[in-house]
Amino acid sequence: MVGAVDCGANSVHLLVAVVAGHRLEPLVDESVFLGLGGAADRGLLGEDAGGALVAALVGYAATARRLGATAIVAVGTDPLRRAADAARVVRDVERAAGLALHVLSHEEEAFLTLLGVTGGRRVMTETAVVDVGGGSSEMVLVGPGREARAFGLPVGGARLTDLLVTADPPTDAEVASLRQAAREQLALAPDASPHELVAVGGTASNLLRVLPAASLDRTLTRRRLADAMAVLQAEPAAVASERHAINPIRARILPAGAAILEAILGRYGLARLHVSEAGIREGAVLAVSHAGPAWRDRLGPLVHGWLR
Repeated sequence: MVGAVDCGANSVHLLVAVVAGHRLEPLVDESVFLGLGGAADRGLLGEDAGGALVAALVGYAATARRLGATAIVAVGTDPLRRAADAARVVRDVERAAGLALHVLSHEEEAFLTLLGVTGGRRVMTETAVVDVGGGSSEMVLVGPGREARAFGLPVGGARLTDLLVTADPPTDAEVASLRQAAREQLALAPDASPHELVAVGGTASNLLRVLPAASLDRTLTRRRLADAMAVLQAEPAAVASERHAINPIRARILPAGAAILEAILGRYGLARLHVSEAGIREGAVLAVSHAGPAWRDRLGPLVHGWLR
């Protein structure tokens, strides 16, 4: 049994799961919305955000240990890469929770996400996996017989919203600005011809909540993304939060997330994407289960899958 904690720009998540081959049997899957990315935008996590993160990890570590987890891995992404006081927070977490908090590179984050999506199975078609976060977006491209390529883009739902949106709900002009900024950032993404695009994380999963019909096949087309944007433009974030069971802060930044996913589809000439429930936490559980304490050194080979 392994526990994994993912400290992202918006939320901090805990997964405790039993590993059986390529399958995970979750025992606990929960999250708390801390908005660490907003603090990192100001340069420091500071006492408030840093203290909240330490407290969350203390509680999550206690939960995992109580359930009998034999290993717990905690990983930090965009806000911990950017915050000037990240090293202090890492030390505070280790002292208070007894956990090493690994600050991931863009490549490591993308590789863990890919591993979570595939479950460690061999990739049989050209595939792109994307996680649109609050401060950045991570993508990995992989195909049969080809090494995985990972990259990060400095564009995320919270960051774009902070830069371009003041109205609630966003105006037509603000939505146009979100879409333009997203397209400009995606122009920097590497050339590729994926046959399949998989989206993970809170942006994609919460867009499914806005369009319940899309939850049936867990697919977002260009048309569905446009429909979701129209819904989010028609109601303030507080109303969207209540109606669609979305965190109020998440509801506020979701139009920007939709614009980024639209831009990704456009950049790679795809009509649709699949939304996966799995992601970085599942990848971390599998990596630690399969490779032990040396999991960071073995991520490259692990993402191509193994036979079991």
